Amino acid sequence: MTAFSTEPILRRKQHALDVQDLEGILRIQIQFKNFKLFSGFYTRIDQVFILWGLITAIVFSTAQFLNLNWTDQGIAWSILTAIGAWGTCHLAWYWVSVERLRWVVYVWVALMLGGVLLTNWGLFGGGWVLLPHLCRLWLGLSAIGYGITAWGLRSRALLASGLLHLGAIALLPYLPTWQFLFTGIVTAGSLFLLAEVQWDMQSTTDNQRLTLAQKQFNLRQRELRQLESLVNDRLVDS
Repeated sequence: MTAFSTEPILRRKQHALDVQDLEGILRIQIQFKNFKLFSGFYTRIDQVFILWGLITAIVFSTAQFLNLNWTDQGIAWSILTAIGAWGTCHLAWYWVSVERLRWVVYVWVALMLGGVLLTNWGLFGGGWVLLPHLCRLWLGLSAIGYGITAWGLRSRALLASGLLHLGAIALLPYLPTWQFLFTGIVTAGSLFLLAEVQWDMQSTTDNQRLTLAQKQFNLRQRELRQLESLVNDRLVDS
């Protein structure tokens, strides 16, 4: 196995999806009369990214702009993180099972719940020294999660996202009054971007979990994707 995927790091979403990607897919089309305003689709993994993007956007924008006490915010963060952990397991389980990547879900859930425990220790357990470093904590946990996932999926896009979060930690001292907003932009922005594009990875599909018909379907879809990539490459070259 090569170190990383040889696919383009980021590109437009491909429409010839495998069985595990089509499971629970969400298609959205917004049209006004005869004008198509938006048309897109979101796999279960895309939906996980959107879910966490919304959660992080709410958490960090609330911390930046709303005058809520830390106790209420800590309770709200705990509830939202629990919802995110449950949603990740519910939405991603079939895909990670087929791709033999259940451990990735375990890693992310452990990181997020660990982050909540540390945050609550800072808020309720007397660990006040941690409070000025909450943004560093969550950016660091995200960087670790992206790094581990990038290794598992052999994805340069996810590795780049992890490095972006590490770089964001270095910039926090230059934004003393806007750290929460900046952290929210980095974390939520990365998640929303990954939900909108096709990012690189090496498939680790466990064919024993698929029927013969599903295997043949995936093979045809793979051939269609290769043909689509070839056509796009020729269009770019011309």
